[in-house]
Amino acid sequence: MQFLNNSKYSTNETLNSYEDITTYNNFYEFGMQKTDPFNNSGQFQPKPWTVKVSGKAKKTGVFDLDDLIDFNALEERIYRLRCVEAWSMVIPWVGIPLAKIIEKLEPRLDAKYVAFETVYRPKEMPGQRRPVLNWPYIEGLSIEEAMHPLTIIAVGLYGKELLNQNGAPMRLVVPGNTGSKA
Repeated sequence: MQFLNNSKYSTNETLNSYEDITTYNNFYEFGMQKTDPFNNSGQFQPKPWTVKVSGKAKKTGVFDLDDLIDFNALEERIYRLRCVEAWSMVIPWVGIPLAKIIEKLEPRLDAKYVAFETVYRPKEMPGQRRPVLNWPYIEGLSIEEAMHPLTIIAVGLYGKELLNQNGAPMRLVVPGNTGSKA
Protein backbone atom coordinates (compact mmCIF):
# COMPACT_ATOMS: atom_id res chain seq x y z
CA MET A 1 0.00 0.00 0.00
CA GLN A 2 1.53 3.29 -1.11
CA PHE A 3 1.08 6.37 1.04
CA LEU A 4 2.54 9.78 1.60
CA ASN A 5 4.90 10.55 4.47
CA ASN A 6 3.74 10.73 8.04
CA SER A 7 1.22 13.45 8.60
CA LYS A 8 2.02 16.46 10.75
CA TYR A 9 -0.91 15.25 12.87
CA SER A 10 0.79 12.00 13.88
CA THR A 11 2.09 11.25 17.35
CA ASN A 12 5.64 10.12 17.91
CA GLU A 13 4.64 7.63 20.61
CA THR A 14 5.85 4.03 20.39
CA LEU A 15 3.56 1.92 18.20
CA ASN A 16 1.76 -1.14 19.44
CA SER A 17 2.74 -4.30 17.61
CA TYR A 18 0.92 -5.41 14.47
CA GLU A 19 -0.12 -8.54 16.38
CA ASP A 20 -1.61 -6.48 19.24
CA ILE A 21 -3.52 -4.25 16.85
CA THR A 22 -4.92 -7.10 14.76
CA THR A 23 -5.86 -9.54 17.53
CA TYR A 24 -7.28 -7.35 20.32
CA ASN A 25 -10.29 -5.36 19.06
CA ASN A 26 -13.80 -4.19 19.75
CA PHE A 27 -16.18 -4.95 16.92
CA TYR A 28 -19.42 -6.19 18.43
CA GLU A 29 -20.50 -7.24 14.95
CA PHE A 30 -18.12 -10.18 15.43
CA GLY A 31 -18.66 -10.81 19.15
CA MET A 32 -18.28 -9.34 22.61
CA GLN A 33 -14.78 -10.57 23.53
CA LYS A 34 -11.64 -8.70 22.45
CA THR A 35 -10.42 -11.73 20.47
CA ASP A 36 -13.78 -12.31 18.73
CA PRO A 37 -13.12 -9.98 15.78
CA PHE A 38 -9.86 -11.82 15.03
CA ASN A 39 -11.49 -15.24 15.49
CA ASN A 40 -14.90 -14.55 13.88
CA SER A 41 -14.31 -12.13 10.98
CA GLY A 42 -12.97 -14.57 8.39
CA GLN A 43 -16.33 -15.01 6.65
CA PHE A 44 -16.88 -11.27 6.20
CA GLN A 45 -16.62 -10.17 2.54
CA PRO A 46 -15.37 -6.55 2.35
CA LYS A 47 -15.12 -6.46 -1.46
CA PRO A 48 -16.74 -5.23 -3.56
CA TRP A 49 -17.77 -2.33 -1.32
CA THR A 50 -20.23 0.48 -1.90
CA VAL A 51 -21.32 3.41 0.24
CA LYS A 52 -24.81 4.88 0.13
CA VAL A 53 -24.87 8.67 0.49
CA SER A 54 -28.14 10.47 1.15
CA GLY A 55 -29.27 13.68 2.75
CA LYS A 56 -28.11 17.25 2.44
CA ALA A 57 -25.49 16.90 -0.28
CA LYS A 58 -25.43 17.81 -3.94
CA LYS A 59 -24.02 14.39 -4.87
CA THR A 60 -25.96 11.48 -3.41
CA GLY A 61 -26.40 7.87 -4.44
CA VAL A 62 -24.41 4.67 -4.20
CA PHE A 63 -20.66 5.00 -4.71
CA ASP A 64 -17.90 2.43 -5.10
CA LEU A 65 -15.11 2.76 -2.56
CA ASP A 66 -12.71 3.74 -5.35
CA ASP A 67 -14.99 6.65 -6.29
CA LEU A 68 -14.81 8.11 -2.77
CA ILE A 69 -11.20 7.52 -1.80
CA ASP A 70 -8.22 8.79 -3.76
CA PHE A 71 -5.80 5.93 -3.15
CA ASN A 72 -2.99 8.12 -4.52
CA ALA A 73 -3.48 10.57 -1.64
CA LEU A 74 -3.19 8.12 1.26
CA GLU A 75 -1.17 9.19 4.25
CA GLU A 76 -0.08 7.56 7.45
CA ARG A 77 -1.60 8.91 10.64
CA ILE A 78 -0.25 7.58 13.91
CA TYR A 79 -2.91 8.03 16.57
CA ARG A 80 -3.51 6.72 20.06
CA LEU A 81 -6.89 4.98 20.17
CA ARG A 82 -8.39 5.13 23.66
CA CYS A 83 -11.22 2.86 24.67
CA VAL A 84 -13.75 3.53 27.41
CA GLU A 85 -12.78 0.11 28.79
CA ALA A 86 -9.43 1.47 30.05
CA TRP A 87 -7.10 0.26 27.27
CA SER A 88 -5.37 2.14 24.49
CA MET A 89 -3.13 1.46 21.49
CA VAL A 90 -0.90 3.56 19.27
CA ILE A 91 -1.86 2.63 15.71
CA PRO A 92 -0.29 3.63 12.37
CA TRP A 93 -3.45 4.10 10.27
CA VAL A 94 -3.33 4.67 6.51
CA GLY A 95 -6.14 6.75 5.06
CA ILE A 96 -7.41 10.13 3.98
CA PRO A 97 -9.14 12.97 5.79
CA LEU A 98 -12.90 12.44 5.86
CA ALA A 99 -13.19 16.08 4.81
CA LYS A 100 -11.85 15.19 1.34
CA ILE A 101 -14.69 12.71 0.85
CA ILE A 102 -17.31 15.11 2.18
CA GLU A 103 -16.03 17.89 -0.09
CA LYS A 104 -16.42 15.59 -3.13
CA LEU A 105 -20.06 15.08 -2.19
CA GLU A 106 -20.66 18.85 -1.97
CA PRO A 107 -22.67 19.17 1.24
CA ARG A 108 -25.32 21.87 1.37
CA LEU A 109 -24.71 24.82 3.66
CA ASP A 110 -27.48 23.64 5.99
CA ALA A 111 -25.89 20.21 6.56
CA LYS A 112 -25.23 19.83 10.29
CA TYR A 113 -24.42 16.15 10.81
CA VAL A 114 -22.87 13.14 9.12
CA ALA A 115 -24.40 9.77 10.02
CA PHE A 116 -22.65 6.42 9.62
CA GLU A 117 -24.51 3.13 9.47
CA THR A 118 -22.81 -0.24 9.70
CA VAL A 119 -23.36 -2.96 7.17
CA TYR A 120 -25.90 -5.52 8.37
CA ARG A 121 -24.87 -9.04 7.39
CA PRO A 122 -25.58 -11.43 10.29
CA LYS A 123 -24.55 -14.45 8.18
CA GLU A 124 -21.04 -12.99 7.94
CA MET A 125 -20.99 -11.13 11.25
CA PRO A 126 -22.00 -13.49 14.09
CA GLY A 127 -22.24 -10.73 16.69
CA GLN A 128 -25.16 -9.24 14.76
CA ARG A 129 -27.16 -12.39 15.53
CA ARG A 130 -27.34 -11.25 19.15
CA PRO A 131 -29.35 -8.27 20.39
CA VAL A 132 -26.36 -6.54 21.97
CA LEU A 133 -27.05 -3.37 19.95
CA ASN A 134 -29.78 -2.33 17.58
CA TRP A 135 -28.44 -3.51 14.23
CA PRO A 136 -27.40 -1.93 12.02
CA TYR A 137 -25.45 0.31 14.39
CA ILE A 138 -25.70 4.04 13.65
CA GLU A 139 -23.32 6.73 14.88
CA GLY A 140 -22.94 10.38 13.96
CA LEU A 141 -20.63 13.35 13.97
CA SER A 142 -21.36 17.03 13.70
CA ILE A 143 -20.25 18.43 10.36
CA GLU A 144 -17.48 20.27 12.26
CA GLU A 145 -16.17 17.00 13.76
CA ALA A 146 -16.41 15.26 10.40
CA MET A 147 -14.50 18.04 8.61
CA HIS A 148 -11.79 18.32 11.29
CA PRO A 149 -8.34 17.56 9.83
CA LEU A 150 -7.72 14.78 12.41
CA THR A 151 -10.82 12.81 11.38
CA ILE A 152 -9.91 10.21 8.77
CA ILE A 153 -11.26 7.27 6.87
CA ALA A 154 -8.68 4.53 7.31
CA VAL A 155 -8.22 1.87 4.64
CA GLY A 156 -5.08 0.34 6.12
CA LEU A 157 -2.71 0.05 9.02
CA TYR A 158 1.01 -0.62 9.20
CA GLY A 159 1.14 0.08 5.45
CA LYS A 160 -1.13 -2.89 4.68
CA GLU A 161 -4.80 -3.16 3.71
CA LEU A 162 -7.20 -3.06 6.61
CA LEU A 163 -8.08 -6.52 7.87
CA ASN A 164 -11.67 -7.57 8.58
CA GLN A 165 -11.12 -7.47 12.34
CA ASN A 166 -9.89 -3.89 12.08
CA GLY A 167 -12.82 -2.53 10.07
CA ALA A 168 -12.15 -3.51 6.44
CA PRO A 169 -12.51 -2.09 3.93
CA MET A 170 -12.86 1.37 5.52
CA ARG A 171 -13.04 2.63 9.06
CA LEU A 172 -13.86 5.98 10.62
CA VAL A 173 -11.10 7.15 12.99
CA VAL A 174 -11.80 10.18 15.18
CA PRO A 175 -8.88 11.03 17.50
CA GLY A 176 -9.92 12.55 20.78
CA ASN A 177 -13.09 10.49 20.94
CA THR A 178 -13.22 7.22 22.77
CA GLY A 179 -13.08 3.96 20.82
CA SER A 180 -16.83 4.08 20.29
CA LYS A 181 -16.23 6.47 17.39
CA ALA A 182 -12.99 5.05 16.06
